[in-house]
Amino acid sequence: MLYWLTEFSDGGDVFNLFRYITFRAGCAFATALIFGFIFGRPLIDLLRRKQGKGQPIRDDGPQSHFIKAGTPTMGGLLILSALMVSTLMWARLDNPYVWIVVLVTLAFGLIGFADDYAKVTKQNTKGVSGRVRMIAGLAIAAMATYAASSFHPPALTNQLALPFFKNVLLDFGMFFIPFGMIVIVGAANAVNLTDGLDGLAIMPVMIAGGTLGVISYIVGNYNFAEYLGVHFVPGTGELLVFAAALFGGGLGFLWYNAPPAAVFMGDTGSLALGGALGAIAVCTKHEIVLAIVGGLFVVEALSVIIQVLYFKRTGKRVFLMAPIHHHFEKKGWAEPQIVIRFWIISLILAMIGLATLKVR
Repeated sequence: MLYWLTEFSDGGDVFNLFRYITFRAGCAFATALIFGFIFGRPLIDLLRRKQGKGQPIRDDGPQSHFIKAGTPTMGGLLILSALMVSTLMWARLDNPYVWIVVLVTLAFGLIGFADDYAKVTKQNTKGVSGRVRMIAGLAIAAMATYAASSFHPPALTNQLALPFFKNVLLDFGMFFIPFGMIVIVGAANAVNLTDGLDGLAIMPVMIAGGTLGVISYIVGNYNFAEYLGVHFVPGTGELLVFAAALFGGGLGFLWYNAPPAAVFMGDTGSLALGGALGAIAVCTKHEIVLAIVGGLFVVEALSVIIQVLYFKRTGKRVFLMAPIHHHFEKKGWAEPQIVIRFWIISLILAMIGLATLKVR
């Protein structure tokens, strides 16, 4: 919104700063962070009063989690509020990619809110049925993928770009929309599965989001894209502002979610942020890179899939408990130990993802 202040610029004054994506991204980060610090405690107090017993704890979960009973959920509202306010303030609102990512984030956040609300009011862990959540998520992802494809350059429309082979494009044709649906819904649910320990999901989301923000800026800048040999997607650079706001809002939330958590992110936050990551990847034509920088989420999701399929086939379990972070809890790892080590893994994967941009 504040980008329109550039209309008052003569090219040599302070208003000219608003033309630069990097300046507005820095302001978006600061705005979201300050928003989180100011409104975090009042929101947590409100959620605690409204929810009473807080998020219900699974009976079959690790015994150490029972001490968390009474902790309020829906903390994702803090992240989403900071993210939306900051993005709408500092991003160019005439950019279609910004609106695609913003609307996907809000839509998945609404699904997560409905799920959290059902869990809290009914005081059980079932929430909204998985089928309803999946159908709604696929519908949102289908519309987002179609919209993103319609704004991509003709040479990239419905094409899958491969990070290690710069000159290779796979023409998916009509199957690109189902592919994009899998990317967005898969990312949303993978982050949701990862959100099982205090602070575990938010930092990897911030790392992946920051990495995708840098990638967005690069592929949206012709000179950088040409130098690094990646496909140029005009307009995606503006997503750096969104990513910076996500990082700032995430830090503000982490202040209250660090062990022991004063509030849980809930599906409100995890589904929304995962959907946002998937949408950015589809917009920037970096769906495969998302699987690298978000590799932790992939492993968490795969651990559940493997556990379920193997148990149905053999009646035995591969992991002591799934998702895999619970496996390490069962092996005796302390919760902060798991969280910090998973953060380190996420950072390493982000570096690998960025390194793919330089591979020729």
